[in-house]
Amino acid sequence: MVLGDMKGTTNSLTHTAAAMMPSSIFIWRFQVTLFLVWGFSCCKTMMVWLWGVCLWVFSQSTISYVKIFDIDQNHLTHREIWKCSTWLTIIVPTSMTAYLYLYSHGEVSLAASQPVILYIAFALVLVFPFDIFYLSSRYFFLKTLWRIAFPLQPISFPDFFLADILTSMAKVFSDLERSACRMLHNQVATIAWFEADSICGSHSVAIPLVLVIPYIWRLMQCLRQYKDTKEKTTLFNALKYSTAVPVIFLSALKYHVLPDRWTYVYHPLWLISSFVNSLYSFYWDVTRDWDLSVFTRIFKFNKPSWWSDLLYGQNWVYYWVIGSNLILRCTWTYKLSAHLRHNYLTVFTITTLEMLRRFQWIFFRVENEWNKISKSSIQLPMTDMPNEDEKLVDLSDHTV
Repeated sequence: MVLGDMKGTTNSLTHTAAAMMPSSIFIWRFQVTLFLVWGFSCCKTMMVWLWGVCLWVFSQSTISYVKIFDIDQNHLTHREIWKCSTWLTIIVPTSMTAYLYLYSHGEVSLAASQPVILYIAFALVLVFPFDIFYLSSRYFFLKTLWRIAFPLQPISFPDFFLADILTSMAKVFSDLERSACRMLHNQVATIAWFEADSICGSHSVAIPLVLVIPYIWRLMQCLRQYKDTKEKTTLFNALKYSTAVPVIFLSALKYHVLPDRWTYVYHPLWLISSFVNSLYSFYWDVTRDWDLSVFTRIFKFNKPSWWSDLLYGQNWVYYWVIGSNLILRCTWTYKLSAHLRHNYLTVFTITTLEMLRRFQWIFFRVENEWNKISKSSIQLPMTDMPNEDEKLVDLSDHTV
């Protein structure tokens, strides 16, 4: 009887231990999710590479991006941007490799310190006050971010241009907030990562609040421009950004209302708001942000190039840009939805595709702005041309 009790106890302990051990699928998901701690850094690195490509195309074409962005002659060229992105491409994977190595060898505390060190290093380099590592460019970037967050002055083209790009990175900043929360609460390398109801879980109210910030910034810019110019177009643009707000908050309600109420009330409203936001944004891209009358002029290079021959004046570019923009505008609402965030790899893929969509949007938005500047320069008499010391932002030529 004693031996039987001991055997039964042993079997019970064995089953209990097996139940406590996480499955291989759980461990895989756990490592993949922790890998996405570096999603913010990876996406930021990709955006720096793509911005370097944009500057290279601008330098090859007849469009003066220096005049469009009103920057001095000491601005960063595409070579310097690519130099920065090369360093990021080396540093970020090195940090991820160090994390995975330390975590797999049981050094959990050291592994958890890797993303903390990486994020702090990025922040310190950005605000470093000494004249190294492109101080003037860092100052221009930080000043533009300040003007975006607090639109207390007339809105210039760099202000709303960068603000538009930030709307495409809303998911990235939400991940940054989640990662920072887990770092502060020591949840980087713990099972608490998967506790949805924890302070840093997927049900947190901070997620929709961070997601909506870039759209609120852009909305406030439009209202500020209407105050300065009295153009009704800016109000319609403000309405476009306001349509993203119900998409974000209706999705977040899933975790705070009864299941039946979500299924029959809030989910249909979320679908309608997503449909409206996607089509409104697509319409504005094609009819307002781009000038289809001289489409692809930006790819007319000063010197003969096979890139220019491939893209300039080609009809397929029209169909590709418009079609891909429509599809990705619709899928982009996926990442704005908190109740779909558990599909980590899918959300990460859609975030990457949205950055590529914004990458191609940049070309035609800059081209459209250059066309406006060119037309105004032709119409403006030479005697009325301002000198360098008197140049101000002409709001009427910078329709947002």
